[in-house]
Amino acid sequence: MANVRIVIDSTADIPREIRESLGIEMVPLKVHFGTETYLDSVTIEADQFYEKLTRTPVLPTTSQPSPVEFLETYKRIAAEQPDTQIISIHLASVLSGTYQSAVLAKSMLEDEVNVTVVDSKSASYGIGLMAIAAAKAAAQGKSREQCLEAIEEIHEQCGLYFLVDTLEYLQKGGRIGRAAAFVGSLLNIKPILSLDAEGTVMSVDKVRGHKKATLRIVELLNEHSRFSGKPVRIIIAHSSSMENAQQFSSVISEHFDVKELTYTTLGPVIGTHVGPGTVAVFMLPA
Repeated sequence: MANVRIVIDSTADIPREIRESLGIEMVPLKVHFGTETYLDSVTIEADQFYEKLTRTPVLPTTSQPSPVEFLETYKRIAAEQPDTQIISIHLASVLSGTYQSAVLAKSMLEDEVNVTVVDSKSASYGIGLMAIAAAKAAAQGKSREQCLEAIEEIHEQCGLYFLVDTLEYLQKGGRIGRAAAFVGSLLNIKPILSLDAEGTVMSVDKVRGHKKATLRIVELLNEHSRFSGKPVRIIIAHSSSMENAQQFSSVISEHFDVKELTYTTLGPVIGTHVGPGTVAVFMLPA
């Protein structure tokens, strides 16, 4: 029987109880509020982060784990189970240096541990879904190659869209200009974002009002032949707004045959860039 363990970083936004039940190891990114540094989902949880975010006049910054942090994690897993093969899945390399830190950590092992580092080309629960699929495959005794196939299948099948509630954080983070943010806010513009095949954030559309933007996402999802008129499962991720998430899922459920619905929270690192009130949908064939 294969002995495969899954490692992720904190941007996968997998709830702690799910990580622990599947034996998924998590290496946290860091969030910096001025001189204060927190470990994402370790020393600061999502609710604490968003409460703090609304009070701070300066946008926090984020930083990736060091190669040493990954190295220590890989060595600890190997010490616990000497024959373990590790699959380490991380935030899209176009968005962060986290993937490269993991690659450097692997190079420092000198074949001591069998590690495969995967560029998810995704973010948030897009990574989480890959990690969960791989961990479930590993729990069934499947090989490293079969676990990697499960990851690739999720990457190919998952549709994802982010609906950003306010332009403030995209502007503060330099994603859009101050003038565009000002005009957009006056007009109640809600940006719809997604990721391209490499994981780069792309603007799909800009719609006035939350309800119209949600319906536009329904249209976008219906354009995928693997979802339209077929049973699906959806994960709704939100940044400190369960009410928005429930309204969002209610509209989507009116237009799709939803067999499974799950809610999760966008963690501090993702939340730094999209701000509170954001909701995201991750859809897969059921």
